[in-house]
Amino acid sequence: MKVGPGMDKSSEMGPLVTKEHLEKVKCYVDIGVKEGAKLVVDGRNIKLQGYENGYYIGGCLFDHVKKDMRIYKEEIFGPVLSVVRAKDFDEATQLINNHEFGNGTSIYTRDGDVGRTFASKIKIGMVGINIPIPVPVAFHSFGGWKRSLFGDQHMHGPEGVRFYTKLKTITSRWPSGVRSNPEFVMPTMK
Repeated sequence: MKVGPGMDKSSEMGPLVTKEHLEKVKCYVDIGVKEGAKLVVDGRNIKLQGYENGYYIGGCLFDHVKKDMRIYKEEIFGPVLSVVRAKDFDEATQLINNHEFGNGTSIYTRDGDVGRTFASKIKIGMVGINIPIPVPVAFHSFGGWKRSLFGDQHMHGPEGVRFYTKLKTITSRWPSGVRSNPEFVMPTMK
């Protein structure tokens, strides 16, 4: 993952929004190590020449994360990926569905039936099949389910439009020409 300034088109990950958030994400990485997860990729000490005072962190990858660890239980909102291993499809589905948050999840498979079954059974707001966490564009609903959703509507997409829109339905009929005998009945085919 190429970390760089947000205005650089080749950057895949820009800086975090504040120093406090950077420290929070680094703290989660520290907690993951302390709780026994295996830190495979450590992006905490990234330095960008000319941007030494920026709030940058590289990608961090944990393996062997357990469901009782804080890095599993809490939403980090930083470039931290936690791999939780499950013995089979049913255990993985149950693990995801039992989590208190439900923002996004993905499955990688060559089996279309497995992909459809996963999308159908999973209780998550955004589901990716053979793509990373599906953060959609504005015309799709964005947001999760369960405790990952703030309020009762999603931020983007049709629900966001409905939230900020007052619905008005207008039904009109414009017969051709002026009529001397108007009809005030439901029009039917004659």
